Amino acid sequence: MKIAAFTYTFEIIFFDKRIYFVQSLFLVSMKIILSLEQVAQLALTILGLHVLLISLSWWLWLILFFSPDISMLGYLVNKKIGAYTYNLFHHKLVAAIFIIAGFLLKDTILMAIGLLLYAHSSFDRIMGYGLKFTDSFKHTHLGTLK
Repeated sequence: MKIAAFTYTFEIIFFDKRIYFVQSLFLVSMKIILSLEQVAQLALTILGLHVLLISLSWWLWLILFFSPDISMLGYLVNKKIGAYTYNLFHHKLVAAIFIIAGFLLKDTILMAIGLLLYAHSSFDRIMGYGLKFTDSFKHTHLGTLK
């Protein structure tokens, strides 16, 4: 496991000799840092959905939240089509395009679709699922799934 250390350095001159001190503020694995980033993005998109004030039942929101996973049906055709359809529904740029289009067109449904796609993609990243390569479902941009 790779460790990311956020450090600062200061020097002291002691009898004409420089002594360097490196103080680690904290050591955290990069995987944890990236997961926390995704948690923050998920929280922001949920907040955005709350601000839109679309009145739906909680169970319908839950179904809509997991609806991008329908894209995995592409794997029934073959690995290449499966990867393309999965990545189309799980790429954050696609979600951002929906959010921006909804904002510019003043269409809350488009914005909600974009926010749901973005939230779902962040949730998948937290769980370790990344964008897929065409050779295998388990080969993702985050590494290989176990």
